[in-house]
Amino acid sequence: MTQEANDIKLGRFLSLVLRHRPSAAGITLDALGWADVDELLSGVRRTGRRIDMDTLERIVRENNKRRYSFNEDHTKIRANQGHSIPVDVELKKETPPHRLYHGTVERFLPSIRREGIRKMGRQYVHLSADYQTAEEVGRRRGTPVVIVIDAEAMARDGAVFYLSENGVWLCDHVAPEYFLDPEPLVK
Repeated sequence: MTQEANDIKLGRFLSLVLRHRPSAAGITLDALGWADVDELLSGVRRTGRRIDMDTLERIVRENNKRRYSFNEDHTKIRANQGHSIPVDVELKKETPPHRLYHGTVERFLPSIRREGIRKMGRQYVHLSADYQTAEEVGRRRGTPVVIVIDAEAMARDGAVFYLSENGVWLCDHVAPEYFLDPEPLVK
């Protein structure tokens, strides 16, 4: 297996551990989502995977979605967003751009049209600042559909938005009345 393929595989496992199931590596996260790096490395190795500090730093540095962050002295690591477990990653409220985008797939459209965009098993709904990123998100599960959202109107009506460290816009829910296109674009 190439280094790149191994890093991708390890990155997926780190995502599982740092966002959803720390017990998969036998570790715990603190209330702010931080894991002790030494404990994480040991825990990942106990699962039979090969990882060292250089590999972990490379995965964090080269991850195209910038999913992870170290603290200043690289003794702690956490996922920037996307948790299904309750942690506070210290998000700051931000004013969103006029439009935001949500990438999904066609099979979810009937429920999205009825109920809006819900956070499902995550702490927040994930939105993109640009169409292309939303399209890539949708493509991971099939033929992408992009929903254009009037984020300015949502904020004006009291919705709270956060911007994660890796540029993902987060909110609690997007009601259908904030969709700008009555029929989202199916590619």
